[in-house]
Amino acid sequence: MLTYNQLTPSERALWDAFPEGRAVDLRSGDPGTDDPAGDAVWPEERSVRAAVVAALLLGANDPPSGSVPALRLSGARITGRLDLSGAELAHALSLEDCRLDEAVSLVGTTARSVRVQGCRLPGLDARLARFDGSVRLQGSVLDGEGLLLANATVAGEVKLSDARISGVGEWAVMAGGLTTEGAMFAERLTTVGGLRLPGAALPRGLFLTGAALRNPGGAALVADQLSASTVDCSGGFTAEGTVRLRKARIEDLLTFEGALLEGELVAIALQAGDLDLRTAAPPTGTVDLTSARVTSYRDGEDTWPSRILVEGFVYGSLDSGTTFDRGDLHRRLAWIARHPGYSPQPYEQLAFWYRQMGHETYARRVLLEKQRRHRRTLHFTGRLWGRMLDTTVGYGFRPWLAGLWLTALTLCGTLVFRAHSPTPVKPGEGAPFQPFVYTLDLLIPFGGLGHRTAWYWTDDVSQWLAYALVAAGWVLTTAVVAGVTRILSRN
Repeated sequence: MLTYNQLTPSERALWDAFPEGRAVDLRSGDPGTDDPAGDAVWPEERSVRAAVVAALLLGANDPPSGSVPALRLSGARITGRLDLSGAELAHALSLEDCRLDEAVSLVGTTARSVRVQGCRLPGLDARLARFDGSVRLQGSVLDGEGLLLANATVAGEVKLSDARISGVGEWAVMAGGLTTEGAMFAERLTTVGGLRLPGAALPRGLFLTGAALRNPGGAALVADQLSASTVDCSGGFTAEGTVRLRKARIEDLLTFEGALLEGELVAIALQAGDLDLRTAAPPTGTVDLTSARVTSYRDGEDTWPSRILVEGFVYGSLDSGTTFDRGDLHRRLAWIARHPGYSPQPYEQLAFWYRQMGHETYARRVLLEKQRRHRRTLHFTGRLWGRMLDTTVGYGFRPWLAGLWLTALTLCGTLVFRAHSPTPVKPGEGAPFQPFVYTLDLLIPFGGLGHRTAWYWTDDVSQWLAYALVAAGWVLTTAVVAGVTRILSRN
């Protein structure tokens, strides 16, 4: 065990300051020399052994009654390994602008607030640790073993703003199962390796504004089953690698406004309040919103990726940032068209939203486009029948087309039959020949007006036109019945 006589002057200053929580500052005052991430060699008088820090935190120097002890050290080089695994620390730890030769271990530790600000150290392992206060690593550089907070519990906030963290393998930060009562702030965080947060509970939110997560070919951010009030990946957020939010539950806002996503965005079964995908540029990979549910969805046409999966995607409101007009309808149809293959749900969801907005015409146009997309997946006869339904009645969504066809055919038949004289079946009986009534009688497949059976033709042109009008009548009637039946059964 260390004795007071074995301590260096710097260590004695720290020892004496600890019981009253006084700060010990060993900085020289020269920013270049004091930079922990710099190359300057710090003199021996600025060194403190990790064993001394550990001894103080474990109660080696009992404080007098009524004092509030704390370890506050700035500008020191801490030699040796600071290992407090499994310990119960009753005092706060604050290191500022310090250089640590070896990684810090707080595995399974119970501690109060831990502040390692502006420091350089190989890594920090706080798996299964419990903190009654906050964990602060603002501006620190962890350049080897990364940050491990898996299954840790933090009563306050986790602050990683302006930190630079790199790991040995694929991950720079491993914090799966992390539980906090405050927020996790990681603005302008830079990582070499991914940020891993599966199953984390962050009730006050996750803030990654301006962060740069770099793991090309791998995962930049994994937050599957994350529970948070807000996830803010805006303001220049950059992800080089996949961003995964599978089954994440975000109560309020998930935003990527102004972000750069150089990889896929996987948000399968995501649940969120507002989702903002107005990225600075189109994501380079697929955006997967399969089975996601959001209250409000917002994006921009200039930020759509080439491939987007929207099957099962449900939204309460839709905002593309443009004027609500027919052009917006065409843009939304082009958005759905980026989904590979045919899926009816995206069209039905868009039509449902248009109906909610009171635009029944747009809703019918969307459902018509759904039938046209489906037609491309059918065999030849199915495509042929679909083409006929589309041409005649617009799959039932444009029944007025049948009226146009009926009018055009009636006019054509009337003009042709007026120029020719038919032969009566029973000469001298019945009403005079009426070309208009005769044409209608041919087009109407049921019932009859009495003209079709009372006259016949001796010339081929009129006879074949009569056959064509009968066939057209049956086709129009069948198309109308099929189209209307389809709409009534599905809507």
